[in-house]
Amino acid sequence: MLSALSAVWRTGGTAGLATVVRTFRSAPRQPGAAMVVAPDGTVTGSVSGGCVEGAVYELAGDVVGSGTPALQRYGVSDDDAFAVGLTCGGILDVFVEPVSPATFPDLDAVVEDIESHRPVALATVIAHPDATRVGRRLVVRSDEVSGTLGSSRADAAVTDDARGLLATGRNEVLTYGPDGQRRGAGMEVFVAAYAPRPRMLVFGAIDFAAAVAQQGSFLGYRVTVCDARPVFATAARFPTADEVVVDWPHRYLAAQVAAGDVDARTVICVLTHDPKFDVPLLEVALRLPQVAYIGAMGSRRTHDDRLTRLRDAGLTDAELDRLASPIGLDLGARTPEETAVSIAAEIVAVRWGGTGRRLTDTDGRIHHDQGKDSEFSDRLTRY
Repeated sequence: MLSALSAVWRTGGTAGLATVVRTFRSAPRQPGAAMVVAPDGTVTGSVSGGCVEGAVYELAGDVVGSGTPALQRYGVSDDDAFAVGLTCGGILDVFVEPVSPATFPDLDAVVEDIESHRPVALATVIAHPDATRVGRRLVVRSDEVSGTLGSSRADAAVTDDARGLLATGRNEVLTYGPDGQRRGAGMEVFVAAYAPRPRMLVFGAIDFAAAVAQQGSFLGYRVTVCDARPVFATAARFPTADEVVVDWPHRYLAAQVAAGDVDARTVICVLTHDPKFDVPLLEVALRLPQVAYIGAMGSRRTHDDRLTRLRDAGLTDAELDRLASPIGLDLGARTPEETAVSIAAEIVAVRWGGTGRRLTDTDGRIHHDQGKDSEFSDRLTRY
């Protein structure tokens, strides 16, 4: 999506950028989902998985023609939902704006930040009593800010809050008084936090690791495969991994922690099922103050032996409770590819609070709030 937007920008043209800024009920996409309409009518991205794309496409054309941004709600009622194609019954707030070198002079620098894995947040005014303020934006980095929302007071308040969202990688609409007052209403600012991709650390250069790396890349992780054996840890065997490292797993993980490259979004998959590799590695991993997920492959017998060795190494029951082992959900998987799907499914369940059950056997909301109502999140994310 960014590449399509940047391509139009670099030609000096104007694209229509539609961004989901707020959702309610069973909305099909999350805040931050975006669609670009190029001057030639080409569409890249999606705001609803196909439900309201036609209506947003038309609005984007109007916005580019008038030069005036618009905030539009889709799916206010079931009747309205069917009228625009939002048959899921959810509600989307979509902000549509014209993007060109004149309206967004910092776009090229922002794209470079994102591609270089440097954290950056975009704070855009999506509603304000003064219509001339709608569409104004701040580009917020850890050490600098560019742009303005119309006043120094508003800029200071939004900068502080945007950096907080950037630290957690969350997108959110923030509400202030018209001049950035903390207590007040009138100005709404959508913050899109482009934190670096979360990391997936896969230990063990085996055939299952290649499939897990592929799934991790598909889910948006920056994937590293690590193994101490150079004959197996090669880039040719793991083409979808972002990097392949030859090192002892526990030593590599400890070095990454010391460098600050492991955080609360990192997932760790231990696939070696060899005690000389995985026990020292898990001693480091299970004692980390915060990571999103730690899973280890192996049979029930391997799991029991591993727990005994880890207890002998001094790990507590509370630390061992953080371990997902045997790794993955019970999908009846047999092949490496099927097993990788089961591992990816467990990681998704942990992230979003899913139960791992068939949806046809459940009631209530399909989409969960992050970290809530999940046996997996209860067991794995108490870090």
